[in-house]
Amino acid sequence: MRPEATYAGSVVRSALDPLRRPVSTAAPTRPAEPSPVTVRDVLRDPRRLRIEVLAGLVVALALIPEAISFSVIAGVDPRVGLFASFTMAVTIAFVGGRPAMISAATGAIALVVAPVVREHGLDYLVATVLLGGLIQVVLAVLGVAKLMRFVPRSVMVGFVNALAILIAAAQLPNVVGVPWLVYPMVAVGIAVIVLLPRVTTVVPSPLVAIVLLTAVTLLVGLSVPNVGDEGALPDSLPSLFTPDVPLSLETLRIIGPYALAMALVGLMESLMTATLVDDITDTRSSKTREAWGQGVANLVTGAFGGMGGCAMIGQTMINVRASGARTRLSTFLAGTFLLVLVVVLGDVVALIPMAALVAVMVMVAVGTFDWHSVRPATLRRMPYSETAVMLSTVVVTVATSNLAIGVVVGVLVAMVAFARRVAGFTRVEEVSHDEHTRVYRVVGELFFASSNELVHRFDYAGDPPHVVIDLSESHVWDASTVAALDAVDQRYAARGTTVEIRGLNQASQERRDRLSGAFGGG
Repeated sequence: MRPEATYAGSVVRSALDPLRRPVSTAAPTRPAEPSPVTVRDVLRDPRRLRIEVLAGLVVALALIPEAISFSVIAGVDPRVGLFASFTMAVTIAFVGGRPAMISAATGAIALVVAPVVREHGLDYLVATVLLGGLIQVVLAVLGVAKLMRFVPRSVMVGFVNALAILIAAAQLPNVVGVPWLVYPMVAVGIAVIVLLPRVTTVVPSPLVAIVLLTAVTLLVGLSVPNVGDEGALPDSLPSLFTPDVPLSLETLRIIGPYALAMALVGLMESLMTATLVDDITDTRSSKTREAWGQGVANLVTGAFGGMGGCAMIGQTMINVRASGARTRLSTFLAGTFLLVLVVVLGDVVALIPMAALVAVMVMVAVGTFDWHSVRPATLRRMPYSETAVMLSTVVVTVATSNLAIGVVVGVLVAMVAFARRVAGFTRVEEVSHDEHTRVYRVVGELFFASSNELVHRFDYAGDPPHVVIDLSESHVWDASTVAALDAVDQRYAARGTTVEIRGLNQASQERRDRLSGAFGGG
């Protein structure tokens, strides 16, 4: 393995969690993973139970304005987004594969389904959510979660950095064109979140910031934007909803493309978030269970007339990183608290100043961004291809406001960079040469990126009557290489030269025997 690759991997792993203790690479054995904290452990430990409960409360408070905003994006009533967040969070707490991850109504899903609402109405939206959930379950059964192994670490770093930028950018509407009092309130909130943990960690600092700023606003009578300004809160429990759409191919034609897009975007964001939480907590999760769990959660959400959703990265960071939650209990309580807050305590929640929630989300963005990845020392030592992959993921994600598109582009750039790098390692060497025979040795991996130039590496006009091509230090990976070897053979044959290709391993020989002669002339 190249030293730069080893270094790059260690940099990315450590960068994902600045609080993680560096792991020595000198020991030949891998340290055992810590045992995950279970709900049973939490219920037996008052300290852990307090952490889970308060984390759920903080997340619920942060979910309210987000869900309302996403409802506006989707073009539906705020209660549609709020109820979707409740049903998603509670359902995924039981069926999800990544404990402590928060799923709710999201902006990515809202953007996907907005055209359905605009052109066809709420009933078609719910039908889209139900079909999207069903597609997610099917994809999970087919093993789509296994595709996560093809997401490089540099894409994960770009994903995290883009996420932080999007979280910060989403707060701009709440700090532009607002009363001047909002700015000192945001500053005070940030100061509380940063400084309080140095004094005590009994209560999550984001919760203290929210309560403190709300109390000051009410006691002093400050006129600043609050949660109530974002939209009306529901005053009743969600009920079952049956979409009034015809069961026909025409309906499928309308909702099918949006349902598929919703399923793919939701799965990609959820699986990426699950991987990120795995890194933060040093534990593993079941990606397959998370995939079908997302589908089940969307089916339940659709059954109650919700707009659908997926994993919420910002709220998950509040839950896992800022608040220290580790189990499904915090996810369940986040959904439960959300319902109680908007239905029972809606009048109180509506008074929370948006400045408090902006402060929380700004610090989430700061804590999420991988600052180590952009340090000059890191950039100088990181291979250019790794930096290009990270930057392309960030740029595309921020430009489109869609994490799924950014990840796809990042993976494609990584694939091209990897193919280019590996292709550069392939070379043709001369072993021996006399008047009767010339022996070549091909070293490296042979696939489409490296084998396309293979045809031009030989001296057809100057070689003797017999040529030997030794492939004992190579491997034939694809049909492009077999076609290239056929072209070499044909070019030598056109000049009356006999070619002997030898040294192929069993897999390469079988591939050549099966595909040789199946292509056109070289």
